[in-house]
Amino acid sequence: MPGLLLMIYLAFISLGLPDSLLGTSWTVMHLDVGAPIALAGLVSMTISGGTIVSSLLSSRMIRRFGTWRVVAVSVAMTAFALFGFSLSRAVWMLILFAVPLGLGAGSVDAALNNFVALHYKPRHMNWLHCFWGIGATGGPLVLAAFLGTQSSWRAGYVTIGIVQSVLVAGLIVSRPLWKLSGREDGRVPESAEFLTNRQAFRLKGVKASLLTFLFYCSLEGGTGLWAASYLTTQRGLTPVDAAFWTSLFYGGITLGRFINGLLAEKIRGENLIRGGLAIIGAGVLCVLLPLPLFFCTAGLVLIGLGCAPIYPSLIYLTPGRFGKAASQSVIGLSMACAYVGSTFMPPLIGALSTVLTLGVLPYALMVILLGMAVSSEIVARRNRARGNGS
Repeated sequence: MPGLLLMIYLAFISLGLPDSLLGTSWTVMHLDVGAPIALAGLVSMTISGGTIVSSLLSSRMIRRFGTWRVVAVSVAMTAFALFGFSLSRAVWMLILFAVPLGLGAGSVDAALNNFVALHYKPRHMNWLHCFWGIGATGGPLVLAAFLGTQSSWRAGYVTIGIVQSVLVAGLIVSRPLWKLSGREDGRVPESAEFLTNRQAFRLKGVKASLLTFLFYCSLEGGTGLWAASYLTTQRGLTPVDAAFWTSLFYGGITLGRFINGLLAEKIRGENLIRGGLAIIGAGVLCVLLPLPLFFCTAGLVLIGLGCAPIYPSLIYLTPGRFGKAASQSVIGLSMACAYVGSTFMPPLIGALSTVLTLGVLPYALMVILLGMAVSSEIVARRNRARGNGS
């Protein structure tokens, strides 16, 4: 139903809205709460920890309560957390409210990804993640608007908290749409065959699939965090220009997912993933090789465009590769591995750069890309051996 799909898209905008707020606001937030600038890592890891936990619990929660309830409560948790951030006067308060922010985000991510993979066409999965990009881009813009008028960062958090609250109201009103869709608000019947996380983890190909998610988010997170610093320290760009090109990396992901939504029903998911890997490889080479500056900056855009089809295609292929009974558990495990990658790989690249220089970034990205290509092909070949199309 169009109305239900619209609510799902809006929910994914809400998932993206808070994702890049901490980095944008921390330059002034840490002064307000009396924290050293390095403590952003602890707050960020607390959010990620909550996201990993809720991703792992998602299959059990959705089986018991249904997708609609899990999503509505989770978005309400993120709204509560954002209001809590706006009221925080000390670091311990930020860490406290980081817990529900992470828990809510992980549940929304895992629940809606599986629901769309089971009930909608592949173009909708790509567009779903395109809407996440809209939210991830919009959050910092809202915050920047308040900071530009000399308002406090707190007003920005309150505003986005209000947006989340409005969405909660919309989800409550939209509950009849979930029932009218014939999907019983996403709940798995108690009598249905259902695999636990442990059972799903033992399926052939699942471990390689989880590694692919981990490698993908390691590459995306590492590029997003360190691209601007690489351009300033290694290629001599000003911070303003470096920020512009880094924003185009995310723009490439968002635009690429819109385009892939148009292609997803004409090109097999496996081939979209292979094409994305090839484009990333071309982008990394443009950054790595001693080419004129234009090729380096264009390489970042290529990396973003290459990233675009991989994550949504991997998720959409999950029910077909591992079965509907296992899909929610596999997707929950996949989300957890994805967040492990995005949490720990960027700091690891940073640690390497302190020993060497940030010139190590493109080499690290190439190694991660090769790992992702190998693990992805392992899953694809095992899937073909079982006679499943992708």
